[in-house]
Amino acid sequence: MIEKSIYDDYKIAFSDSYTNDDAYYFIFNNNRELHLTSDKTLPQELTYINIDFKLYIGKFKGKDTFVVNADGDDSFFDLKDVYDIDRDIYLMATRAVLVRDWYINHQYCGRCGTKTVLDENDMALKCPSCGQMHYSRIAPAIIVAIRKGDELLMAKHSYHETIRYALIAGFVEAGESIEEAVHREVAEEVGIKIKNLKYQKSQSWPFPNSLMLAFTAEYDSGDIKVDGDEILKAKWFKKDEIIRYDSDISISDWLIQNFIESF
Repeated sequence: MIEKSIYDDYKIAFSDSYTNDDAYYFIFNNNRELHLTSDKTLPQELTYINIDFKLYIGKFKGKDTFVVNADGDDSFFDLKDVYDIDRDIYLMATRAVLVRDWYINHQYCGRCGTKTVLDENDMALKCPSCGQMHYSRIAPAIIVAIRKGDELLMAKHSYHETIRYALIAGFVEAGESIEEAVHREVAEEVGIKIKNLKYQKSQSWPFPNSLMLAFTAEYDSGDIKVDGDEILKAKWFKKDEIIRYDSDISISDWLIQNFIESF
């Protein structure tokens, strides 16, 4: 995963009316794919005709930067492919695509259905009828590396088509703390109890809109029992038995790497 901060190269700002010819453009299509030039860099001019909107989102590497939504499929790349092409572009794209999603998803008020307008001060869409404010939203999720001696617990998820075994993960529910979410997800998915839960770090995960919060923990008690629906299998792996992911894009791979390097 990327260790650098997004703010190493980025200064945050927002406007719907800012214009500048000397700029970077994060152009997405309706599949959330990013347009790159023929040499796989960010375009510095806006040549697309079928543009839905353009929003100024600050400065990236010293240049004014815009997120754009356009109708097209030529030279557009999946974000996970962008990670392999240029990690600095990918890191900035994780913000740009979420701003894009927020703007598209809140064109109308979810409370009363009125067309929203941009707030004068914040990056928010407000309802001129009922006053509801619509800010960008992320979904916090936990992921945990559970250790028992020299073994790591991994599970086969029904929704993973290419990954054989992965770490336990899940979304935080309304009304619970992040720590409670970890204990609940572990109990629900594999039926065991854990102890010595420790927060490690976080990662923006725009697939589609998560903030991944990474933990480590130790096995406490219980036998593995999966539900056969979301989790098909689960077992303990020694470090030389672990099949690594194809990419190091995720914080999950970082947790696995830390486990392997601890011996």
